[in-house]
Amino acid sequence: MTKTILITGGAGFIGSHLVRLFVNKYSDYRIVNLDKLTYAGNLENLRDIESASNYIFEKGDIIDSVYIKDLFLKYNFDGVIHLAAESHVDRSIANPMDFIMTNVLGTVNLLNAAKDLWKGKEKGKLFYHVSTDEVYGSLGDKGLFLETTPYDPQSPYSSSKASSDHFVRAYGNTYGLPFVISNCSNNYGPNQFPEKLLPLFINNIRNNESLPVYGDGKFTRDWLYVIDHAIAIDKIYHEGSNGETYNIGGFNEWTNINLIKVLCKQMDIALEKEVGTSEGLITYVRDRPGHDKRYAIDANKLKNELGWEPSLQFEEGLAKTIAWYLDNEEWMDNITTGDYQNYYKEQYR
Repeated sequence: MTKTILITGGAGFIGSHLVRLFVNKYSDYRIVNLDKLTYAGNLENLRDIESASNYIFEKGDIIDSVYIKDLFLKYNFDGVIHLAAESHVDRSIANPMDFIMTNVLGTVNLLNAAKDLWKGKEKGKLFYHVSTDEVYGSLGDKGLFLETTPYDPQSPYSSSKASSDHFVRAYGNTYGLPFVISNCSNNYGPNQFPEKLLPLFINNIRNNESLPVYGDGKFTRDWLYVIDHAIAIDKIYHEGSNGETYNIGGFNEWTNINLIKVLCKQMDIALEKEVGTSEGLITYVRDRPGHDKRYAIDANKLKNELGWEPSLQFEEGLAKTIAWYLDNEEWMDNITTGDYQNYYKEQYR
């Protein structure tokens, strides 16, 4: 093997797509997937590559500094792509300490292990930190987030990610640790845990349940198909410049309510219902505390410097996403039981 790369959070939504891409594309890389397998981590996401000769799964927690140090000594990693994180704003409002521990302390544990292992041997090494556009705060009706936009996080989640971003840059500046950071917009696609908008609403329409829309539904997000995100990470890891930040966006803004109406129409067609049936399930609920009004990414730096741009228009990506969930109802049913039901009732009912 020419390289050994650690991918943290590789059994999660974005991580599983990235692990699959690297395992299949780079047969000369040994890919080590580290995941704690919390509610959002699911090894079913990786059944198709679990027997690959260049793939290894390790179950562990990035909060455990001793374990992380031993893992780095065991595999002598050449690179780290760090996706493991608590990532849902609603959960961060309810339990902010979970986000501080995983997103801040966990990231620093990984940074310390990489710093110590690579000291004096930094050439060819890279710590890639995957972050979010939410660190930039909330936009007005105009403008886009640039890589130079000042940080202004508004939730416990985005604050924890902003902190981890700062620690990565600090380790680069202070210790010479080679790093890159990317900040992405809202991801959608197969294998996403149904606490996020699209799989939640697909599942609810499938079960003829209400569609809870926060506030007036006019919050705006930029949407990025998850496989396009994985391809962007691949590009940045191999071709990005040390110490740089790259914004990854879909060039694809939608207000929540308009996106939901498009989803309802496509679901009605897919389920052979009269168009308009699913839209009747929309129910407006109390708004999320501190809800950011608009996010929008300018991904032109990534496009101009590394030649990446999204491969799908949103309606096409949405159709692929709906088809996957309807073809994998057993996957959905397996994870929407037990604790998920308790969380859902507390959050929306």
